[in-house]
Amino acid sequence: MSIVVQKYGGSSVADVAKLHLVAEKVVTTRAAGHDVVVVVSAMGKTTDELLALAREVDTNPPRRELDMLLSAGERMSMALLSMAIQKRGAPAISFTGSQSGIITNDRHFDARIIDVRPHRVEDELHRGRVVIIAGYQGMSYKREVTTLGRGGSDTTAIAMAAALGASHAEIYSDVDGVYSADPRVVPDAQHLPELRYDEMGRMASAGAKVLHGKAVAMAQEARIAIRARSTFRPGKETHVHQGAAAPSRPCAVVGDRGQVELRFARHARGFEGALDALAEAGVDASFSATEDVARIRLRRREAPDWSRLAEDLVQRFGAGVHEGHGTVTVVGGQRAEVARAVGDLVPGATGMTCDEASVRITLPDAQVDEAVRALHARLVTREGSGS
Repeated sequence: MSIVVQKYGGSSVADVAKLHLVAEKVVTTRAAGHDVVVVVSAMGKTTDELLALAREVDTNPPRRELDMLLSAGERMSMALLSMAIQKRGAPAISFTGSQSGIITNDRHFDARIIDVRPHRVEDELHRGRVVIIAGYQGMSYKREVTTLGRGGSDTTAIAMAAALGASHAEIYSDVDGVYSADPRVVPDAQHLPELRYDEMGRMASAGAKVLHGKAVAMAQEARIAIRARSTFRPGKETHVHQGAAAPSRPCAVVGDRGQVELRFARHARGFEGALDALAEAGVDASFSATEDVARIRLRRREAPDWSRLAEDLVQRFGAGVHEGHGTVTVVGGQRAEVARAVGDLVPGATGMTCDEASVRITLPDAQVDEAVRALHARLVTREGSGS
């Protein structure tokens, strides 16, 4: 039988009623003749609640103990879903990340998967059981509990799909795939039935929320197709795979707010020290430099205890902290066309960078949504473009 790997996010298992709906979907998939592996996130906002609880105890909690605490959220989901599936007469068993063979490096709070040894998963599938795996977590080579950072459950699903030889992974959430813009910002955003890995990866790195960039990169490397679907509104999906047609014009406009820029004199020693400190804190950051200034850019929401970290970066490394930045990224299309649209429609742009398949504009936070709407109308829906 073919193996189907399904991942359900926190909104899909937010309460017992939703867990029962997921259990129905899983049992139906198994009844269709598939071996089923399910990866689950913590229920609803459980991870945020546990993190807040930890910070009531210590504003800078030890990362190892955070992993011990936060990994409990997914263990709750996996056990409850296993119960719901068994209640429907289907055999099931739940595994933690370590029990399912997810091996990571020795970092806490943002560990990286270095190997997957799914022997127990394979054994239970052979016995006819549905296997439910706690996402977002694994075990280091030192046999420590670790967590995988943002998007960790997506990464778990892709890694397990690759290790088991599955052709694709189904990623379920509360949206029915990927859109050309955030529908909350652009009400007429277009559903995208398929995307190439590189397009989806650029959208994810620019701030699109449906799929995480690390998981997309892993899927591309392993050639695992991704089917992004809604748990509650079946019908549409976005199929991410290498065979998708390359767009002839821009396919998406992604806005991202809440960014911080750290500035240093070009040859200041603190620049490299700040990069090391951010890496140690598990914060993804990009950097650039001119003859006079070196810059580090990061998302404030990804930095644990940002106020403490910012104070440390200023005192230890002499960083100049500049908040209130945002970006708008146009994925696909011709750079000259995008540049003209930016010149016409985004007077507040403070910078623009390009690669072979996207253009990223920097601008003040408060202007992001307006710029997304204007660029989407001109470049994606072609309103007022004369074409």
